[in-house]
Amino acid sequence: MKLSFWLFGLMSFSLFSQETIQGDIALIESQVIEWRRHFHKNPELSNREFKTAKTIAEHLKSLGFEVKEGIAKTGVVGLLKGNHPGKVVALRADIDALPVTERNDLPFKSEVTTTFLGSQTGVMHACGHDTHIAILMGVAEVLSKHKDKIHGTVKFIFQPAEEGPPPGEEGGAKLMIKEGVLDQPKVDAIFGLHIDSGIEVGQIGYKSGGIMAAVERFVIRVKGKQTHGSTPWDGVDPILVSAKIIDGLQTIISRESNLITEPAVITIGKITSGLRFNIIPEDAELIGTVRTLDPDMRSHIISRMTEMTKTIAKAYGAEATIEFQNNAAVTYNDPQLTAQMIPSLEASAGKDNVEIIKAITGGEDFSFFQEKVPGLYFFVGGKTIGNEAPFPHHTPDFFIDESGLLLGVKSLTQLTLDYLNAK
Repeated sequence: MKLSFWLFGLMSFSLFSQETIQGDIALIESQVIEWRRHFHKNPELSNREFKTAKTIAEHLKSLGFEVKEGIAKTGVVGLLKGNHPGKVVALRADIDALPVTERNDLPFKSEVTTTFLGSQTGVMHACGHDTHIAILMGVAEVLSKHKDKIHGTVKFIFQPAEEGPPPGEEGGAKLMIKEGVLDQPKVDAIFGLHIDSGIEVGQIGYKSGGIMAAVERFVIRVKGKQTHGSTPWDGVDPILVSAKIIDGLQTIISRESNLITEPAVITIGKITSGLRFNIIPEDAELIGTVRTLDPDMRSHIISRMTEMTKTIAKAYGAEATIEFQNNAAVTYNDPQLTAQMIPSLEASAGKDNVEIIKAITGGEDFSFFQEKVPGLYFFVGGKTIGNEAPFPHHTPDFFIDESGLLLGVKSLTQLTLDYLNAK
């Protein structure tokens, strides 16, 4: 089944049908898998991807690229100039891992541990960024051998801190843009992909317009009055108040948001309060996220969260503040660029293997690149065919079928050459 798929894929490589490119892509698979396993075994958290960046930079230099390091702290950018003048296309891969302790029984399982925000934890590529790095390194190697077929320039962007920089630090796509990654030379369009444990190997999913949600991180601080646990009437319980706030915030989604327009989510991911069983503490802290796909809904939800948090706290004799931090805009695929590049995706995977998907409430700071230049972001399958219960991203059991990586190399290579060589 896999053999017939890849034979079909090679035969459908019609938009740039050079046999040498086809062969180079087929031959790079084992190397891409080897790179992926190396990064998976040696993950690094956001803004701390020092060894990862060094490996990437060394590879790009070995290919003769112009290489810049230390962009947005640990980012790496490689420039490949074709033999013919033309536009500039950027390809982006995120390189950071997550504070997750891996449970998979793999020979390249991560055994890395660290302290994250005061807690001991494992470190794992639990979202597939290791595959993204390996795929883009593979694309770089393939294209480096075919400068004669490139009309323009390819900018390879290896971006740190997609999962968000540590508190108090800058990072990610925003900082890369601030430091000029889309300039010198100025980028005309950008492409990116994400491996997906829920899409079968050999499949590509895309959507014109908004495909992923805007992401807000918020922090609510509740101040009550400390007292003995046996005499709650002498104090103001911030834990109780926090519970009421959480309950109230969910009504914004269930009773005030028109979910026919677009989905929206409010999630509390962390609550911190108290030290002992018999003390009602003075304060509590709630940390969570808001996901929206519609600008008007986003404005309404943030406004109502601010109002409701303060009002509910006041009703119970407490005080509360709420602060928002925008971590990602809507990942918006430029409709004109998307329509132009659909034939490239279909040539890569086969027309029957490319599907329009619904927008998801996950977020991506690739969106900040798309605010500056037209971009296309799509999903490549990483689920083993026949697996009916794949583990989701950001979990200890997250698993990617490595046979899906070659389609990532193929699709980005196809998109790049087709875009640059378009008349």
